[in-house]
Amino acid sequence: MGFFSSKPDFHIPEDGIDRIDTIKLGGIKQSILIQSHSPKNPVLLFLHGGPSMPLPGVSSRGRNYTVATNTKELVKHFTVVFWDQRGTGKSYHKNIPQTSMTFDQLVSDAAELTDFLRETFHQEKIFLAAHSFGTLIGMYLLKKHPGKFHSYVGISQIISWTENDRESITWAKEEAKRRGDFKALNELEAVGDPPFTEGYKQWGVLRKWQMKYSTMVYNDSQIKHPGLLKVSMSMLNSSDYRVTDVFHSFYSGFKLIYTDEFIRNIPMIDVQKDVPSVDVPVTFIHGRKDVHVHAHFAEDYLSTLKTNHDKNFIWMEKSAHLFHPDDAALIEQQLINELSHIKAEVINL
Repeated sequence: MGFFSSKPDFHIPEDGIDRIDTIKLGGIKQSILIQSHSPKNPVLLFLHGGPSMPLPGVSSRGRNYTVATNTKELVKHFTVVFWDQRGTGKSYHKNIPQTSMTFDQLVSDAAELTDFLRETFHQEKIFLAAHSFGTLIGMYLLKKHPGKFHSYVGISQIISWTENDRESITWAKEEAKRRGDFKALNELEAVGDPPFTEGYKQWGVLRKWQMKYSTMVYNDSQIKHPGLLKVSMSMLNSSDYRVTDVFHSFYSGFKLIYTDEFIRNIPMIDVQKDVPSVDVPVTFIHGRKDVHVHAHFAEDYLSTLKTNHDKNFIWMEKSAHLFHPDDAALIEQQLINELSHIKAEVINL
């Protein structure tokens, strides 16, 4: 696996694309990784999670396993674009106004990036995929710019931040009871019920116990996941990342975006309410073991989503929130299957 080694898992041919570009989005310099066997391939833009968790991102250059998909086969079929979002990784700058670190600005940056890719590669539409927090950006991007995408794949799709927090704190309390962890239970009881609008005094407590109870990864006697630490080592092993870029991913970027104001506003994001319909094929992919982002909200949403296109829900059996390498390979194949939507568009013309 690439995350155990500093050596890349694959190489791009000389007539392909393997580069990092720095472009301005929303007036701020930001970095993107572009990998492809051919510049004629359809473009796939992938939005990472977090906020401020740039995997897959610029540090994924030459890496096959990237938390939410494999890449080695993907770059043969697509021009794959990974982006370190504003304020994290190689897109962190100390002069970024903290007031610009809003959800609306991230959606706007993603829209600008979409247009940059459409113009650069002379494609009217591109493919869109996202993981975790990136799925919120993705859904609002579809709402505002429906004619710019062939299809959308939401991996660990979030629907309502507040409702997910509500279910998450219930789960965490039950887990604390099961473990006899009265310190955790007392802290979780003290924060009250979502929506959490008092910043880290509430929301940070829930996240602390989620991390301690390993909601991000799943392991048992048969299923062995490399774990968050080893997965994150890909950043340190990346020849394109400095130590400061890693620091900006896990500290500076978090500090920049996770303000009390951001935490107060993010519960207002509600895909069920704000995006009742879409004009592209939609696929949601979810880890069967995921108790970090709860799947039934995405299932319920998909059942009511209005669209004239295909909509599908796919389970990955070995995974929680960060996907098992075996499932990442299956996700890669599912993304490759999205190419069928180009053929469908041609037939329907």
